[in-house]
Amino acid sequence: MKKIAKHLLDIKAVTLSPTEPYTWASGMKSPIYCDNRLTMSYPEVRQDVACGLAKRIKEEFPDVQVIAGTATAGIPHAAWVAEELDLPMVYIRGASKGHGKKNQIEGRIDRGAKMVVIEDLISTGGSVIEACLAAEKEGADVLGVMAIFTYQLPDGLANFKENNLACHTLTNYDELIEVALENNYIHQDEELVLKEWKKDPKNW
Repeated sequence: MKKIAKHLLDIKAVTLSPTEPYTWASGMKSPIYCDNRLTMSYPEVRQDVACGLAKRIKEEFPDVQVIAGTATAGIPHAAWVAEELDLPMVYIRGASKGHGKKNQIEGRIDRGAKMVVIEDLISTGGSVIEACLAAEKEGADVLGVMAIFTYQLPDGLANFKENNLACHTLTNYDELIEVALENNYIHQDEELVLKEWKKDPKNW
């Protein structure tokens, strides 16, 4: 959705820097940085995101029975979507707690419940895939993943395919670059740099 892409650019949840790349936690150099947690601070944006996610979930996963959010960035969006769809919600930690009941998943999951897991951002997909596996271990039937944005990285696409897991997003890297050019966030020469990065991000 171009509207969501423009929102992310307008509130600087996504910033583009083709000439002075960012360094991700993995050490990889990138001309783009995405922090979708900023959407929480803008009521109009978060409402459009929640409505967009809910609409796509109804289209792609009409049998959904429970919404899950990944900790921590997926939790608020999962809560708003669950409210929009009038469905139960849970959230999934990256690992089990080290005390108490040692839960990895907070909330109630009925065995066989059809679940959609919400993430804010997809890069390689590793963390959300692990969350899906944890939910399945607890008895959920994970239908797939919904996210706000994906970098469309080759590793991410391969990981979802390998795990036979559907993943849909409201917007993506290609669309965001198109919107950035249309709205003068970048120039055509910078567009070329951004497209080159996507082809081979590890060796950029």
